[in-house]
Formats: sequence, C-alpha cells, structure tokens
Amino acid sequence: MRVTVRFFAALRERAGADSMQLEDLPESLDVVGLKRELEARHPELGSLDHVRGVVGTAYVPDDTALEDGAEVALLPPVSGGAPDEDEALQRGVFEIRETALDPAEAQRRVAHPSCGAAVVFTGMTRESNRGQDVERLDYEAFQEMAGAEMARIYAECRGRFGPEGDAAAGREPGYSHLRMVTLHRTGTVAVGEPSVVIAVASPHRDAAFQAARFLIDELKARVPLWKKELYAGGHHWIGDRS
Repeated sequence: MRVTVRFFAALRERAGADSMQLEDLPESLDVVGLKRELEARHPELGSLDHVRGVVGTAYVPDDTALEDGAEVALLPPVSGGAPDEDEALQRGVFEIRETALDPAEAQRRVAHPSCGAAVVFTGMTRESNRGQDVERLDYEAFQEMAGAEMARIYAECRGRFGPEGDAAAGREPGYSHLRMVTLHRTGTVAVGEPSVVIAVASPHRDAAFQAARFLIDELKARVPLWKKELYAGGHHWIGDRS
C-alpha cells in the first residue's frame, strides 16, 4: 500500500520536505496507523499524537481507513469576496492575504443601514512572548482547507447568532442577521501589525459581540493557519507540542 503525506509548519521543518510518499504499508491502515508508521520510519518527526489528519479539505478521525494511493495532510495544532458582496457577507467572507490588513476596510465592508452595531476584532503581533523579544511572525496556511473549514465555522455562527438561530434562541423570526468578514495574513508580519481582522455587523450589539468572539475562537482552534515567532536567538512554532 502507498500513501502520500503532506506536512506543514513545524512538522514540515522536522520532515525536511513538504511531502513524502510511503511505500510498502500494511494493506489495512487507518490514520493512527499511518502516524505510527511515520514515527517508526522517521523518528525525527517526534510524537504525532497531537497531529490531526486531513483527507481532501476536512479533518478526519484517527480511525478513518485509508485507501491505496491516498493523500493525507498532517496538521500540527493551529494557533476573494464573491461577485455578490452583499450576499457573500451574509454567508461570511474569508480572505487570506500576503499584504497589510486594514481594520477600517473590514468595518466598511460589513456596514449596512439595517445594522445598528458593528464589532471589529484585530489581532496584532506583540513585542514579547515566552520571555523573549519577538522580532516578527511568519504565518503559513493550508489554503485549500482553510476556506472550507472557515465556511463551516460561518455556518455554525449563523446557526447560533444569525437568523437561522432565531427559533432555537426564542427570538422572533427575522430578529437578527449577520454580515461577517475575516481577513488573515500569511508571510511575515512585523511587531504591531495586524495578523487577523474580524468584523461583524448586526442589528443588535449582542449578536455582533457574540459572533465576533465565536469566529476568532473557532478560527484559532480549527483553521489550518500557523505562526512562527522569530527571536534574535531562534524561533518557535506556536502550538507545537513536539
């Protein structure tokens, strides 16, 4: 059995390659079995217990059976708009950029006469962490999956705080709607510069606050984006548990 494995962030550095092909694997193999094979054949990777498997653009459980010729991405823990912008914002817009982010732009995009509240969250590079002075951050993304996972997060957000959640929350039909945009950097981000901006507009402030908090928390936990802190004497991948 043959499987191609893709690596990202700190795991890619330990592997010394973006991907590798494993041959002569057991005919019956699941994701956790693949991890064990990798640990045995490539001890430089360290423990893969906290690494999640992805097939296609979705996380899969460790007991997911693999087929011959499968491609599996192993992800360390994670730290353009549509033509109809108005409709897209109601679903949620997610953009990954290599250029500077402007929080004011995000707020302008979600603004609408029907919305009485807008909340903007901006995450910026801080000057120190882990007892060391931070010189800059380097961000990396698994772009094929990041957009798909963020779409799932937006759907959950609408179900909780948007019109899809009105009935479940005991609100009158049509009480709430959301307009959402998330911008995230890749590449090098200097100290003091924004690395992520989330803007949410809604008729009522409570929904806007709750949706913005939900989006940043879930993005940090689930979307395959990694940051490497660089110091004068070295670097550290945030979230790496090797």
